Amino acid sequence: MKLITLCFSLLALMSSVVLAATEHDHNEQHDHEEPIEGPHGGRLLENDDFALEITIYEQGVPPEMRVYAYQQGKPVDPGQINLTVTLTRLDDEQNLIDFIAEADYLLGDTVIEEPHSFEVVVEAEYQGNSHHWHFDSFEGRSTITDRMITLSGIETELAGPHTLSITNALYGVVSVAEDRQYRVHAPYPGIIESVLVNTGDKVKKDQVLVTVRNQTTLQSYSIRSPANGEITERMANVGDHSDMGSLLEISDLSRVWIELSMFPADIEQLRVGMPVVVKDLHQHESAEGKISYISPKMTGGHIARARAEITNAEGHWRPGMHINAEVTVEQYPAELAVKRNAIQLYRDMPVVFVRYGNTFEVRMLQLGKPDKDYIEVLSGLKPGSEYVTTNSFLLKAEVLKSGATHDH
Repeated sequence: MKLITLCFSLLALMSSVVLAATEHDHNEQHDHEEPIEGPHGGRLLENDDFALEITIYEQGVPPEMRVYAYQQGKPVDPGQINLTVTLTRLDDEQNLIDFIAEADYLLGDTVIEEPHSFEVVVEAEYQGNSHHWHFDSFEGRSTITDRMITLSGIETELAGPHTLSITNALYGVVSVAEDRQYRVHAPYPGIIESVLVNTGDKVKKDQVLVTVRNQTTLQSYSIRSPANGEITERMANVGDHSDMGSLLEISDLSRVWIELSMFPADIEQLRVGMPVVVKDLHQHESAEGKISYISPKMTGGHIARARAEITNAEGHWRPGMHINAEVTVEQYPAELAVKRNAIQLYRDMPVVFVRYGNTFEVRMLQLGKPDKDYIEVLSGLKPGSEYVTTNSFLLKAEVLKSGATHDH
């Protein structure tokens, strides 16, 4: 409840979008005035009895500017109009658009990249008269004070290249390493006189485990531990004959195997030596290892098998325990990447918020390969852009509250 209360408090503190108002003459139209909508749903600019309707058309084509002209409310032949439009974006990038007549409108020669947020200057000539408009058309933009930025906990970083660790999620089970499991036998036949250990006991290499009286010489001899480990099974008791087979089983669990299971498509990505991070099902512990073996055979259930080995000095990884694993299958050098937790959905598109001073604005992204923390950006963001990494959801809420829409 404290976290929810804090989030609502921060949202309440965020300032409203601040739109700059400039000095203007009688034929300029500004953002504090409610835009007039034209017959095609675009923004209608009027000067005496002449008008232009500015639209951005994006149905089945990359966004393009289409402009309709009117004289005394009636359509004008677009071929009689000389028109240029200049778009100035938040980072001061300018897009100069020239037009040609097409059907009943003027068609711009430039794709209108997202976001459609810019200052707009329109210059038109018709029948010897010049017409000029200057207005703001912002979307996904918010300006807030330094104090609000601090209170909201907004943090940023510069977008740039990043090496992505591409992983494949697998599942598996802990098992005893075959080369660390020992079965203790008696070298000479006889009667067991003593068994000095029990199941669960820790033993050291060369520690005496069993004494046996040789049935030929009637001399007693000792059987020692072949390695450090733990008694995982005891078969012998005093009075048994030593030719019974294995007397004891010792397992060295300081290193264990991780038997991994996967679908056939997954195993095609694996190679011996690839790094593996193993986690228990409660996410309490993790360990690192490498793929040491890939089985050439499939199971009867068409499951592929591979193996990794990890250290187990603390004894957390018990044989039979089920685990999750992430295998790093690729180290991919992305030319541009952003943090995954920075991404918000805006107009059903993935976006980040870039910062220019105290102003923040969305950037619509085309995304590529992800890893656990970062995701590749294919387009929509300039390298070196300062983008919000923490609490970007507050900016999204502020933009939605301000009502900055995508109407054309």
